[in-house]
Formats: sequence, C-alpha cells, structure tokens
Amino acid sequence: MGFEVDAVGWKLLKLLQENARLSFREMGEAIGLTAPAVAERVRRMEDAGILTGYHADLDLPKAGLPVTAFVHLTTNSRQSILFRKAVVNMPEVIECYCVTGNESHILKVAVASIPDLEHLLLGLAEFGDMRTSVVLSCQVARRVIEDQTSADEE
Repeated sequence: MGFEVDAVGWKLLKLLQENARLSFREMGEAIGLTAPAVAERVRRMEDAGILTGYHADLDLPKAGLPVTAFVHLTTNSRQSILFRKAVVNMPEVIECYCVTGNESHILKVAVASIPDLEHLLLGLAEFGDMRTSVVLSCQVARRVIEDQTSADEE
C-alpha cells in the first residue's frame, strides 16, 4: 500500500500548484499547520513521488515561441522505436504522449514561426503519418488539481 493523500495533503497540493514559491510558513498559515509540519508533509509527498518537481510557467509567445501546435503522429512498431529515441532531442517538442486510438503519439510543440513548424514537420515525417493542428487560443492552460474524493462526499 502506497502513500495516501489526506484532505490536508490535498490542501497543500492545491497551494503548491497555485504558487510553488510559497514558504512553508505561508502554507501553514493558510491551512492551520506549523511550518515544520508543512515541511514534513511536503517531504513525504516528494518521497512518495506525488510531488515530482517545481517549475515556472512560461508565456511562450513572450519567450519568442508564438506558434503552438499539436502533432498527431501514427507510427508502426519500427518507426515508434526510432521516434521514442529521437524525440528526447527535439527541443520544439514540449510534451509527448504515447496514446491509444488512431494515433500512436500526440506531441505539443512550440516554435518561433510557421516556417519553423514546417521544418519540424518535415523532420517528423520519417517517423510516420501526421495530422497537425495549430493552436489559435487556449481556454484552460493549467488546471489546479484538487481533492476529487471530498467533492464526491459533499
């Protein structure tokens, strides 16, 4: 049996997702714990692999990458093996998922221009068939995950 996140743990996870730069003291004040108690709970969630890291959210257009697209890639077994090795060295690919359904992989890519997207797609063509969707806007960029078990009880 693994580590189980309780209601207080979910409150901490929500706070960290909203602002991972909060101090243990600030988190403790928000949920009624001492800073050492918060630090211990956070450490246990890190050790259990629930918290896997901390990061900064970027505004991609302001960072020089205004074109975001999703590439749906369909590969055969040989192509998939080659693709999985190659994709780790493609800086334009900011997310890559192996999926069920018609496609084998779905990639989220960010590039500086449409010609850069075309160049990337030409390079991906060796790995299989593609369907590409350019993002026009985003309605949900990053959703904070909350305790779903307590929502069921209410």
